[in-house]
Amino acid sequence: MERTSTHQGSLSTQLTLLAAIIGLSGVSTVNAAGFQLAEYSATGLGRAYAGEAAIADNASAQWRNPALLTELKGTQVSTGAIYVDPNVDVAGSVTLNGTTTSVASNDFAHDAVIPNFYFSHQVNDEWALGVAFGTNYGMETDLGRDFGASHFGDKASIISQEGNLNVAYKITPAFSLGGGLRIVMADGHFGATTPKNNAPGFPQGTALKYMEGDDIAWGWQVGAFWRINSNSQVGIAYKSAVDLTLEGHAEGIGFLLLPGQTRAGSMDLTLPATLELAGNHQVSDKLAVHASINWTDWSAFDQLEADFSDNTSMVKVENWEDNYRFAVGATYQVTSKWALRSGVAYDTSAVSDKNRAITIPETDRTWLSVGAEYQWDQNLSFDAGFTYILAKDAPITESRGYDSDNSAEDVGGRFVGETTGSIWLAGIQANYRF
Repeated sequence: MERTSTHQGSLSTQLTLLAAIIGLSGVSTVNAAGFQLAEYSATGLGRAYAGEAAIADNASAQWRNPALLTELKGTQVSTGAIYVDPNVDVAGSVTLNGTTTSVASNDFAHDAVIPNFYFSHQVNDEWALGVAFGTNYGMETDLGRDFGASHFGDKASIISQEGNLNVAYKITPAFSLGGGLRIVMADGHFGATTPKNNAPGFPQGTALKYMEGDDIAWGWQVGAFWRINSNSQVGIAYKSAVDLTLEGHAEGIGFLLLPGQTRAGSMDLTLPATLELAGNHQVSDKLAVHASINWTDWSAFDQLEADFSDNTSMVKVENWEDNYRFAVGATYQVTSKWALRSGVAYDTSAVSDKNRAITIPETDRTWLSVGAEYQWDQNLSFDAGFTYILAKDAPITESRGYDSDNSAEDVGGRFVGETTGSIWLAGIQANYRF
């Protein structure tokens, strides 16, 4: 990136790059921690995704643990979608040159529909194969160009699609191993603009920085399943990190580019590794209980850098921390055709209070879930699930003391405020066994 000796140019360059890219996690409160998506099936949604690595309901089970393929009989197909409706707000004040102004952005996280498709095939008594399509990560946010702290970012998006090819082997009647190859396709765009009040005196809404790019990368997953006895099962599954380099172009005065000019650039982004330990226990003929503990390696997300042909520039110090999720649930078989599900979960934040940013309103979340299954006949069934997520109110202060934050504060002022939010999710799914 070219340098200028002017204070204004240096600050704008640092600010705008950091602001827009920070927005990568702008709808992190939509579901799981960070910009992670938990919504892979309506089946699991109804029990708050408790016990997922240990329950082989249908072909979707391979998404969380490929070893569960050995528990699926014949050839099966599952497909469905989950609708996500977040309501995420940020409000506070910006102080610039001794003047304090109230600022807010309401309902800035976009609604989304998350589709999925799964196929499983029992080759013989020991081997099983599966194919899965879904996503583990994604977000989209638009705080608006009239947001009084848009110098920290006004819009951002990262959309990923993932395909899995999985295989599982039953070592003994009670123990199975599975693994799979993952291909992830992702694209994103990130932008920041000047607020009405800014030290350099640019017109409101001036594009400070816009960057977009895409990439395709590979990952893998492994899992194990153990049937302890006829009533109790445990499972463990691990997904590798996926390293992306989003290659595209940059625009905006923050890159010292005139309107209409672009410059090639990229940003490295790691989709973190995850681990799940789960259990399932059949209490009676009608009642089963489930539990899960999930870990995500968000500490790998420590900083963001912009890469250009002639230099690499520090964008934003993140200093995220590993996140844990705890879930318990139950399934009750009301009749031979109807089953009811419920669950609760607690999802810890991937950032401390110090490291929370305006466009990363990351905080603890509590899940409350209900669901149902209807067995149409011996081969066809339908699932539905509903979840309400309550996000914990959390404080935000920028600058947080890092150089990149201080540059942002010099241009647009200091922000002190709070994030609030809630989300609801609804999903449906059809399952068929040939």
